[in-house]
Amino acid sequence: MNWAIATVLGAGHLRPASGTWASAIAVGLAVAAYQAGLAWLVPVGFVLATVAGFWAVPGYLRTSVDQDPSEVVIDEFAGQWLALSFTVIPLWRHGVEDMLFAAWPAWVAPFLLFRLFDVWKPWVIGRADRMGGATGVMLDDLWAGLFAGVGSMALAGVYHGVVEPWLR
Repeated sequence: MNWAIATVLGAGHLRPASGTWASAIAVGLAVAAYQAGLAWLVPVGFVLATVAGFWAVPGYLRTSVDQDPSEVVIDEFAGQWLALSFTVIPLWRHGVEDMLFAAWPAWVAPFLLFRLFDVWKPWVIGRADRMGGATGVMLDDLWAGLFAGVGSMALAGVYHGVVEPWLR
């Protein structure tokens, strides 16, 4: 069970860049849920993935030589869904029906920003990563997800508040 959760059913073994693959799968599932009218699954999925990750990763790490193995991607999955929650919830509340094509920046921006923050690891993200152990594995991606979500909202605010009115 620890393996299935920690590697997101084996997605962590996809190469190269297992974290990017996991993030892309999380985005695809989130967009599919949204398109199916189940947008609420994204923030609920974030909570469930986070809880499951904090439960499964310690057990997985006990069997691993590496303390942050690349195949452990539940942290990317949870962080990506946190980032997407920042755009999914407002779209849903505003009645936007098509996230895939009509509101594509709502999934592209969180994906790109999350990957940027996860790789770059500025400030508290890097500190969390250096903690090591299951807490460090999970926490750096949750911070990256928070930064990506806030960054996505900031970009949306600039576009809708400054650029879009100027284009009219």
